[in-house]
Amino acid sequence: MNAIHPRLQRERRTIYAMQVIYCRDHHGFPSGALCSSCQELFDYAMMRLSRCPYQERKPTCARCPIHCYQPVMRERVRKMMRYSGPKMLLKHPVLAMAHLLDGRRKAPPLPRRRIREQATD
Repeated sequence: MNAIHPRLQRERRTIYAMQVIYCRDHHGFPSGALCSSCQELFDYAMMRLSRCPYQERKPTCARCPIHCYQPVMRERVRKMMRYSGPKMLLKHPVLAMAHLLDGRRKAPPLPRRRIREQATD
């Protein structure tokens, strides 16, 4: 069974906390709950995070050279984070500071994919 790296667990908690703040303030859902639209966005972000080629070495998505979000979803996430980010400093200061520090991280080079060599006779 694959264990999720602590860095990725924190990324998931940060995205969820930001999404909850946004949903509560824009859609009136109680804290800790998400409306169907926000849940869809959160599920999409988690799917993309699980498929990130950088995994635990990943930079924040804003600094990533690979843009894996669909343009519409990317704009929705950007809007949500732009609203929730400043509020995170008061609601979740540890997650907010960790996210700010992660934002300074440069994307490491991706490992080259191994090309299977076929034996030729």
